[in-house]
Amino acid sequence: MALSKLERRQRIKYRIRKIVTGTAIKPRLTVFRSNKEIYAQIINDVDGVTLVAASSRDKEITASSKAETAVAVGKAIAEKASKAGVETVAFDRNGYLYHGRVKVLADAAREAGLKF
Repeated sequence: MALSKLERRQRIKYRIRKIVTGTAIKPRLTVFRSNKEIYAQIINDVDGVTLVAASSRDKEITASSKAETAVAVGKAIAEKASKAGVETVAFDRNGYLYHGRVKVLADAAREAGLKF
Protein backbone atom coordinates (compact mmCIF):
# COMPACT_ATOMS: atom_id res chain seq x y z
CA MET A 1 0.00 0.00 0.00
CA ALA A 2 1.33 3.45 -0.87
CA LEU A 3 2.34 5.88 1.82
CA SER A 4 0.11 8.84 2.54
CA LYS A 5 1.39 12.34 1.91
CA LEU A 6 2.11 12.91 5.60
CA GLU A 7 3.86 9.56 6.06
CA ARG A 8 6.05 10.24 3.04
CA ARG A 9 7.01 13.69 4.33
CA GLN A 10 7.72 12.24 7.79
CA ARG A 11 10.14 9.67 6.32
CA ILE A 12 11.95 12.33 4.34
CA LYS A 13 12.08 14.54 7.43
CA TYR A 14 13.72 11.81 9.52
CA ARG A 15 16.23 11.14 6.75
CA ILE A 16 17.17 14.82 6.61
CA ARG A 17 17.37 15.20 10.41
CA LYS A 18 19.90 12.35 10.64
CA ILE A 19 22.27 14.60 8.70
CA VAL A 20 21.29 18.19 9.52
CA THR A 21 21.74 19.32 13.13
CA GLY A 22 22.14 22.73 14.66
CA THR A 23 24.98 23.76 16.94
CA ALA A 24 25.80 27.01 18.71
CA ILE A 25 28.19 27.96 15.90
CA LYS A 26 25.96 26.83 13.02
CA PRO A 27 22.31 26.54 14.11
CA ARG A 28 19.57 24.95 12.02
CA LEU A 29 17.05 27.02 10.05
CA THR A 30 13.87 24.99 9.80
CA VAL A 31 10.78 25.81 7.77
CA PHE A 32 7.20 24.70 8.35
CA ARG A 33 4.43 25.53 5.95
CA SER A 34 0.75 24.99 6.32
CA ASN A 35 -1.92 25.75 3.76
CA LYS A 36 -2.32 29.32 5.03
CA GLU A 37 0.85 30.22 6.95
CA ILE A 38 4.63 29.72 6.83
CA TYR A 39 6.97 29.59 9.82
CA ALA A 40 10.76 29.69 10.21
CA GLN A 41 12.91 29.00 13.26
CA ILE A 42 16.62 29.04 13.96
CA ILE A 43 17.37 26.29 16.46
CA ASN A 44 20.39 25.20 18.50
CA ASP A 45 19.80 21.44 18.79
CA VAL A 46 22.66 20.86 21.26
CA ASP A 47 21.02 23.03 23.92
CA GLY A 48 17.48 22.47 22.64
CA VAL A 49 16.83 26.21 22.29
CA THR A 50 15.04 28.23 19.64
CA LEU A 51 17.22 31.26 19.03
CA VAL A 52 15.03 33.19 16.58
CA ALA A 53 11.57 32.67 15.11
CA ALA A 54 9.49 34.42 12.46
CA SER A 55 6.17 33.58 10.89
CA SER A 56 3.53 34.93 8.60
CA ARG A 57 1.32 35.44 11.64
CA ASP A 58 3.56 38.24 12.95
CA LYS A 59 1.88 41.66 12.97
CA GLU A 60 4.56 43.40 10.87
CA ILE A 61 4.35 40.87 8.02
CA THR A 62 1.60 41.65 5.56
CA ALA A 63 1.54 40.49 1.94
CA SER A 64 -1.06 39.70 -0.65
CA SER A 65 0.13 36.31 -1.92
CA LYS A 66 1.68 33.28 -0.26
CA ALA A 67 4.96 33.74 -2.13
CA GLU A 68 5.23 37.39 -1.05
CA THR A 69 4.53 36.30 2.52
CA ALA A 70 7.35 33.74 2.30
CA VAL A 71 9.72 36.48 1.06
CA ALA A 72 8.74 38.69 4.01
CA VAL A 73 9.27 35.84 6.50
CA GLY A 74 12.68 35.05 4.96
CA LYS A 75 13.81 38.65 5.30
CA ALA A 76 12.45 38.88 8.85
CA ILE A 77 14.24 35.73 10.00
CA ALA A 78 17.52 36.95 8.50
CA GLU A 79 17.22 40.35 10.20
CA LYS A 80 16.40 38.77 13.57
CA ALA A 81 19.30 36.32 13.14
CA SER A 82 21.79 39.11 12.46
CA LYS A 83 20.58 40.92 15.60
CA ALA A 84 21.08 37.68 17.57
CA GLY A 85 24.61 37.28 16.14
CA VAL A 86 23.91 34.34 13.83
CA GLU A 87 25.61 34.51 10.44
CA THR A 88 25.60 30.95 9.07
CA VAL A 89 22.92 28.28 9.39
CA ALA A 90 22.19 24.77 8.19
CA PHE A 91 18.96 24.76 6.16
CA ASP A 92 16.34 22.15 7.07
CA ARG A 93 13.53 21.95 4.53
CA ASN A 94 11.60 19.75 6.96
CA GLY A 95 10.58 17.10 4.43
CA TYR A 96 9.17 19.55 1.90
CA LEU A 97 10.46 19.82 -1.65
CA TYR A 98 12.93 22.64 -2.19
CA HIS A 99 10.44 24.37 -4.45
CA GLY A 100 7.81 27.06 -4.25
CA ARG A 101 7.39 28.84 -0.93
CA VAL A 102 10.25 26.96 0.76
CA LYS A 103 12.68 28.02 -1.96
CA VAL A 104 11.40 31.60 -1.99
CA LEU A 105 11.89 31.85 1.79
CA ALA A 106 15.43 30.46 1.53
CA ASP A 107 16.36 32.84 -1.30
CA ALA A 108 14.98 35.84 0.61
CA ALA A 109 16.96 34.86 3.73
CA ARG A 110 20.13 34.56 1.62
CA GLU A 111 19.56 37.98 0.03
CA ALA A 112 19.07 39.51 3.48
CA GLY A 113 22.52 38.28 4.55
CA LEU A 114 22.07 34.81 6.02
CA LYS A 115 24.64 32.26 4.80
CA PHE A 116 23.81 28.60 4.13
